[in-house]
Amino acid sequence: MKKLFVGSLPHDATEESIKTLFAEFGTVRSIEIASDIFSGRNKGFGFIEMEGHEARAAIAGLNGKSMGDKLLVVKFEDPRKQGRGGRRR
Repeated sequence: MKKLFVGSLPHDATEESIKTLFAEFGTVRSIEIASDIFSGRNKGFGFIEMEGHEARAAIAGLNGKSMGDKLLVVKFEDPRKQGRGGRRR
């Protein structure tokens, strides 16, 4: 199972529209779309889990593709950047 970062999503994108887009390349196991706590609108990025070969096909097919008025950024999640907070000294 591979986790993909999906960035530059239009603010009107929904989990269903994103799942439909990625389903062309394989089975979408899970979707997490970051949303604003006050407005409920998506923040323009999210994470999708797919099998490895399907994830690679989705990256090849969707990275740079237009969705609405934006060009999608689709890449493997970088696990090294999960703990964003720096160390206090």
